[in-house]
Amino acid sequence: MAHSNDTHAVAIPLVKNFTFTGGMRITLLVGMAIGLLSLGLTYLGDDGTHTRFWSNLLHNSVFFTGIALMAGFFMCASITAWAGWYTTFKRVWESMSLFLIVGLVFMLIIGIGVWQGWNHLYHWADAETVVTDTIINGKAGFLNSGWYIGGTIIFGGLWYLILSRIRGLSIAEEKNGNDGDYNYHQKIRVWAVAYLPIAGFGSAALVWLWIMSVDAHWYSTLFAWYCGASWFVSMISMTLMLLMFLKGRGYFSSVTPEHIHDIGKLIFAFSIFWTYLWFSQYMLIWYANVGEETIYFKHRMDHYPVLFYGNIVINFLLPFFVLMRNSTKRKFGSVGFIAFVVFVGHWLDFFLMIKPGVLHTAHELGGHGGHGGHAESASHGSHGGHEAAGHAVEHVSNFTSGFTLPGFLEIGTFVGFLSLFLFFVLYSLSRASLQSENDPYYYESLQHHT
Repeated sequence: MAHSNDTHAVAIPLVKNFTFTGGMRITLLVGMAIGLLSLGLTYLGDDGTHTRFWSNLLHNSVFFTGIALMAGFFMCASITAWAGWYTTFKRVWESMSLFLIVGLVFMLIIGIGVWQGWNHLYHWADAETVVTDTIINGKAGFLNSGWYIGGTIIFGGLWYLILSRIRGLSIAEEKNGNDGDYNYHQKIRVWAVAYLPIAGFGSAALVWLWIMSVDAHWYSTLFAWYCGASWFVSMISMTLMLLMFLKGRGYFSSVTPEHIHDIGKLIFAFSIFWTYLWFSQYMLIWYANVGEETIYFKHRMDHYPVLFYGNIVINFLLPFFVLMRNSTKRKFGSVGFIAFVVFVGHWLDFFLMIKPGVLHTAHELGGHGGHGGHAESASHGSHGGHEAAGHAVEHVSNFTSGFTLPGFLEIGTFVGFLSLFLFFVLYSLSRASLQSENDPYYYESLQHHT
């Protein structure tokens, strides 16, 4: 049965070029306008520090930049591993990966805001705190605006340059190559191999700066893995939804239930891997009762219970039980629904990573909590850090709009960023042939079956 599906798919005439219609453009432009309006209303409705505005910008910028990073990473890993199954839709990953340039611009805007003191996203950016807080002072060689901006430019710039080079070679292969010609593919492989360690190690450093340092006293050796897994599941879910959207409009007829099945398996497998990392961070830290680490989870359990427990339900239990059946992964409706739920669920995961720490910092630096807690930590070391964090909990225990749970402005901002991401990806898809027929693995992908 699987083989007959593949044969049928190959027989369908392939639409080689995607047309980015005016209707699609208008819809996405309206979505971007909603996002811009939401950000504007958030800024105008904020207090003097505009913490809600900056945290919404950070949240969505990090989320969609990470999706682009992972699209490039998995594409390069597949190229390096001699994989061929994805080749028929590789243009989707190429287009998604190039969104890096847009995401990095947003991250640089945030970095400049940190440098100029326009926001209170990070406790380590406050000069007085660096002097009075022993823990943050000890991390000051890395946690500073120079590293934040410089690391974003250096690592992010290298990522984009490599991925844009791979994209260029891929298009040149389609235009100038011949069936069975490996010259272009060998060059692509060299760039793919170079990208993997740069993306792997560079993303860990930037994850520490962009996200983990929001809770400046806390650290986890698994945090970069945890964020990477969350980004990866989001990227795979977005890939599936994009393919379903495009197939519904007559494109990618070469993508069969066999390809969808494999994408569903990736969502299933990496949802379990994400859960393993979630459990490892939580349980091992809790079991050891390390003060400056445990407080990260205690604060979220006590004051963000809906998101904390909902996180594991949405991002593990639902995909696990729905996708456990092999046949479900071949049903577009079922796997598409789970992809959407998981995509939103991991957006909420990043919300939970960022918002509590930002609100803590806003209370401390914005005059609500002062610097007393962190001055105390200067004389008590890591134990003082625990007390300081615990002290901050007293100030943020009540419901805070846009922080305890996403509000309409957060949802509107998400819609805007999602529309911008899709506009960029669809525009990139329209700039080249959807099918890379001169890729040496193209016909293997057409005949793919599991």
